[in-house]
Amino acid sequence: MKKNILVYTFVASLGGLLFGFDTAVINGAMPFFVKYFDLSKAMQGWAVSSALLGCVFGALFAGKLSDAFGRRYMLRILAVLFFLSAIGTGLSFDFTVFIIARIIGGLAIGGASVISTVYISEIAPPNKRGMLAATFQLAIVVGILIAFSSDLLLVNTGEYNWRWMFLAGCIPALIFFVLLFYVKRSPRWLVKKGYIDEAKEVLKEVVQAEDCDQTLADIRESIDNEIANKSIYLFKKPNLRLVLIGFAVGMFNQFTGINIIMYYTTDIFRSAGFTTDSAIAQTVMLGVTNLIFTLIAMSIIDKVGRKTLLLFGSLGMTLFLGLFGFGFITNLISGYGLLALLLGFVACFAASQGAVIWVLLSEMFPNNIRARGSSIGSFSHWMFNTIIAFIFPVVAGMFGSSFIEQKKGVGIMFIAFAVLTFISYFFFSKFLFETKGKSLEQLEHDNMR
Repeated sequence: MKKNILVYTFVASLGGLLFGFDTAVINGAMPFFVKYFDLSKAMQGWAVSSALLGCVFGALFAGKLSDAFGRRYMLRILAVLFFLSAIGTGLSFDFTVFIIARIIGGLAIGGASVISTVYISEIAPPNKRGMLAATFQLAIVVGILIAFSSDLLLVNTGEYNWRWMFLAGCIPALIFFVLLFYVKRSPRWLVKKGYIDEAKEVLKEVVQAEDCDQTLADIRESIDNEIANKSIYLFKKPNLRLVLIGFAVGMFNQFTGINIIMYYTTDIFRSAGFTTDSAIAQTVMLGVTNLIFTLIAMSIIDKVGRKTLLLFGSLGMTLFLGLFGFGFITNLISGYGLLALLLGFVACFAASQGAVIWVLLSEMFPNNIRARGSSIGSFSHWMFNTIIAFIFPVVAGMFGSSFIEQKKGVGIMFIAFAVLTFISYFFFSKFLFETKGKSLEQLEHDNMR
C-alpha cells in the first residue's frame, strides 16, 4: 500500500476526530454550563440536540455540495465551521449564542460524517478499503477519548472550566484546515467532472502502477453506464433499495443508544452513585475501551466482513443493554457492576456498528450517487440521534428531579434500546449484503443486476 494513500486517509479522517471531540466534549461540560445558564431538563436536551439538528442538515446537504464543489474543498469549509463552533461555545455568555455555535458545529459534524468517509472510500484499494474507511471511526473514537480526557483535566480549573473544554477544539480544527492543503482531490470525483488527466495523476499516487489504467477505465465506464441507464436517481430503481438499506443502517445505529452514552454518561454515573469527578473519570474508561475494540475491528473487518461483525455485535449489545436497564430499574446491579456492563456494551458496539456503519455508507452506493446516498444514511443517523438525545433527559425527568428518582426512566430507555438492537439483528441478517474485498465498481455492477 502506497504512502500517499495513508497520508490522505489520515488527513481526511481528522474530520472524524473533530466529529468525535465535538459530540463528546459536552458530556463532561454539561453539569457546569447547565448550572451557569440555569437550564431546565428540556433546555438541557436542547443544548445537546441543537448540535444534532445541525448534523441533520449538514449530512443532508453535504453530499450534493461535495458533488458540486469537490470533497477536498468542502472539507476545508467544514474545518472552518469546526473552529467557529469551538470559539462560539467557549466564549458565549448568552444561551442563544451557545446554541447557534452548537448548530454550526453540528453542520460540520454532519458534513464530515459524509464527505470524509466518501473521500477515503474513493481513494482506497478494494482489499484495504474496509480498514482505511474504518480509520474514520478510529478517529472519531480518538476524538471522543481526547474530549473525555480533556474534560477530566480541566474539570478543576475554576468556574469557567466548561469554556476551556469547548475551546480546546480550536486546535485540531486549525490542524485539519492546514493539512487539507496537502491532499489531492478524489479521482472518482475528478473523472465525473471530466478532469481525466488530473484523475490519472492522483491514481498514480494511490494505486499500483500496473493497476492505474484499468482502474481509470473502470471508473469511466461505471459513470458512463450510470448516465446512459439513468441510474443516477436516488429514489428510483435500482438505487431505491440501497437508499432504504442505508437509511435503516443509520437508524439502527442510533437505536443502540450509543450516543446517549457519549452525551449523558456523566449524569448516568452520578445517578449510579459516583461523584461528578469520578463520573467523568469513568467516561475516560469508556473512551479507552472504545479505542481498543475499534482497533480490533479495523484489523479484522476486511477478513471477517461487515455483515458478520454487525450480527455478532447486535447480539452482544442486546445482552449488555438489557442487563444495564434491568440493573438500573431494580437496583440489583449498581456502581462498578453498571460500569462493567457499559464497558461490555461499548466493546461490542466499537467492534461492530461503530467500525462498520461509515464503511458501509461510503461504499454501498454507485459512483454517481455515492455522496448523495451516503448523505441519506448519515441523515438518518443524525435525525434519530437528535430525537433520542432530546427525549432522554425528558423521559428521565418524568420520574422525578433527583438522580435516584430518574433511574427508572434511564432503565426503561435502555431496555427499549436492547429490544430495538435485537430487531436490528434480523434486519441485517435478511437485507444486508457483504461488501468486503470488492472494488466500488464491482459492487456497483452487482447491485445493478
